[in-house]
Amino acid sequence: MQIVFQNINENYIIDMLTAKETRESFKAFFASKDHQIVPSAPMVVKGDPTLMFTNAGMNQFKDIILGNVPRKSPRVADSQKCLRVSGKHNDLEEVGHDTYHHTMFEMLGNWSFGDYFKKEAINWAWEYLVDVLKLNPERLYATVFEGSPAEGLERDNEAAGYWEQYLPKDHIINGNKHDNFWEMGDTGPCGPCSEIHIDLRPEEERKVLPGQDMVNKDHPQVIEIWNLVFMQFNRKADASLEPLPAKVIDTGMGFERLCMALQGKTSNYDTDVFQPIIKVIAGMAGTVYGNDKEQDVAMRVIADHIRTIAFAITDGQLPSNAKAGYVIRRILRRAVRYGYTFLGRREAFMYKLLPVLIETMGDAYPELIAQKTLIEKVVKEEEESFLRTLETGIRLLDKKMEDTKAAGTNVLNGVDAFTLYDTYGFPLDLTELILRENGMEVNIDEFNAEMQKQKERARNAAAIETGDWITIKEGESKFVGYDLFECEAEILRYRQIKQKNKTLYQIVLDQTPFYAEMGGQVGDTGWLISDDEKIEIIDTKRENNLPVHLIAKLPNDVTATFTAKINEKKRVQCECNHSATHLLHEALREVLGTHVEQKGSYVSPQSLRFDFSHFQKVTDEELRKVERLVSEKIRANYPLEEHRNVPIADAKAMGAMALFGEKYGDEVRVVKYGSSVELCGGTHIPATGMIGSLRIIGESSIAAGVRRIEAVTAEGAEDYVYAQQDLLNEVRALFNNMPNISLAIRKSIEENLDMKKQLDNYIKEKAAGLKKDIVAKAIERNGVKLMTFIGKGNPDAMKDVAFQIKSETEGSFLFVAGIVDDAKCTLMVMLSDDLVVDGLNAGKMVKDAAKHIQGGGGGQPHFATAGGKNLNGLSIAVNTVIEAAGLM
Repeated sequence: MQIVFQNINENYIIDMLTAKETRESFKAFFASKDHQIVPSAPMVVKGDPTLMFTNAGMNQFKDIILGNVPRKSPRVADSQKCLRVSGKHNDLEEVGHDTYHHTMFEMLGNWSFGDYFKKEAINWAWEYLVDVLKLNPERLYATVFEGSPAEGLERDNEAAGYWEQYLPKDHIINGNKHDNFWEMGDTGPCGPCSEIHIDLRPEEERKVLPGQDMVNKDHPQVIEIWNLVFMQFNRKADASLEPLPAKVIDTGMGFERLCMALQGKTSNYDTDVFQPIIKVIAGMAGTVYGNDKEQDVAMRVIADHIRTIAFAITDGQLPSNAKAGYVIRRILRRAVRYGYTFLGRREAFMYKLLPVLIETMGDAYPELIAQKTLIEKVVKEEEESFLRTLETGIRLLDKKMEDTKAAGTNVLNGVDAFTLYDTYGFPLDLTELILRENGMEVNIDEFNAEMQKQKERARNAAAIETGDWITIKEGESKFVGYDLFECEAEILRYRQIKQKNKTLYQIVLDQTPFYAEMGGQVGDTGWLISDDEKIEIIDTKRENNLPVHLIAKLPNDVTATFTAKINEKKRVQCECNHSATHLLHEALREVLGTHVEQKGSYVSPQSLRFDFSHFQKVTDEELRKVERLVSEKIRANYPLEEHRNVPIADAKAMGAMALFGEKYGDEVRVVKYGSSVELCGGTHIPATGMIGSLRIIGESSIAAGVRRIEAVTAEGAEDYVYAQQDLLNEVRALFNNMPNISLAIRKSIEENLDMKKQLDNYIKEKAAGLKKDIVAKAIERNGVKLMTFIGKGNPDAMKDVAFQIKSETEGSFLFVAGIVDDAKCTLMVMLSDDLVVDGLNAGKMVKDAAKHIQGGGGGQPHFATAGGKNLNGLSIAVNTVIEAAGLM
């Protein structure tokens, strides 16, 4: 097939529609319709507290849609990488099991911000699908919003009328509010939408059951491929709707689904988006895709998940145990688990899929190529770590199964299953699989109850109830904090919020010196001052590109003119730390190599944290070199050279390095100190000399290939040095101010080791004597040597005695000890192996007997201990064990 797009400058021609060409054809088509083609935003969202990941194409345009920033172009189009695995859009458990759900997917979209509306959106969608891509129009269906009398909303007859130009009426289907009324959230822009569905079933099936009866019925071959959203309302906090002043078109088409339709497949995984990856996985596993259902699911899961993991890492999100990092770790572990269980992969393998992923997607997303080494190292280490966790989890589960069977049931406690899942990362489905193999099951209701408790805790911790914005005056908010610490300001709008049962207020000022938290730099604090009051600004956050100030109390007169004044001391401390990160970055690249790149930072008035790519521990010598280089730059007192509104190409020509995972606009701000040149929107000191000094207080690994330096500057560095000096003086005083303090400490350590050795020998001699006495007093009952001890002693020493008895005693034996140690007592049981084989269990015996000492415990079948506080019950506990062994 040949596709030609006419445009003023060129013809765009495609001879064959591969996945790569499909993506480019979409962009070329909308470029021919005067749309600006913009790059994909990072998949990992920064600066938006409401969202961890980009889950729709419109995310990067939220601030334009909300009217917080002016539009730069009325028409745009792109291919956006998205991730849906949490919250409202959670498809994770379906991924790999069906033909069309994914974690990471691409969304092709076109937007209009107050320009064209329903007519053009529908006409161009039809033109692209039918006239350009040549999809069969008889297989296409469109849904329109059926209306909602409760909200006074009529059927979207306007959209239906445009569709009637192309489709018969029985191919235009009414859809309910759930399917055909799109909302950004509980409040904000919203409106009806029109979905385009395609019926890919064989002709004979279509004749038996018409496609219109299968739309939105979850049939894998009757699927939605494109959603045209017509934003025309604003949803207020009281749920009422008001018309938007500027209507918005927001469309999103599933790239993988479109490829399936174009390539004549019945599964997204059968297209050239996934097949190259799946073939490599099959080769690794020594199998063929399509031969085994469970193996096929595993290969689909892995092929999907490696894309998500790789793109998340390139966008700066490393696997971790918190928030977005936990989501990525969970996805990676899910893929490893499928490989472990169904493909026999006992060693790390996913990192070896990077070359084929780059081959299929590197052209469109060159960040994969640039970050290949980092991705491989992070994925490999995470895989190896989880494989060790799997082995540990299996051992723990074996123990839980043993205890469950000993209790006379084949149902594992759901709390235990949840602990394995939550603490050890052991997936529930793997727990269920292993249990089934052993004729057992899990109490799923108890597991779900624990999961719900955890979700409620997380929800309550993060819950924020917001009211509607109340507008005082129209206008845009202007940041003047690069130049001023205070300015006159008026409140543009405010709203009430409730967080953790506390009522607070958010305000937006017409101009503000307050820096809103972004790029790792914390938000400013300070005051809002009028003639009769001074209100504290607790924090400043950025929400949808808008600086929002947090206060505990509204001003008496919200229409007054105020002085907005930041806490100058905190700001300067913050600026010292922020400017130091720039010098630190340059010094690290000079000492360690140009592979070093910033992977994250946190800058507060107290300290700085700087994460960077490097593949081994930074030595003390290297850290000292870095410190010295930074100190040289501080003493040079380089003045701040700041360039605002610089075209991104010019900024790069100046030597500024764009970081992966950051979303830059057409124009950027460049910050320069001497030879240090960086793109940065944060605030900085006028000259490096104000930093005073920098002291590195920590260096550690936070992920494979990523290190973290923690440091302090200015007053913080002085306080750190003083604290070290005070500590050294205290240590000197302990050693009578000896001149060579390190020699004195070394001598003391050697003396302590010698004394410990002597003490250990003494304890061993006493234990040997005690063991000899216990063995000498052994009595034989029913062919079993019974050895007991009740009295004062050390539990650790008695444990040594117990294992000596086990190693030196032939035949059947039972050793029971009741040990008094201060106000506590310990019950200890050791069994010979043959008694364990005959059915005795030290763990169960000690657990049953521990009630007499008001305690509890357990252990292995051959050795167990219990602790308690009732010394008077120790003899009864010992006799209880002997009785349980049938030796009374």
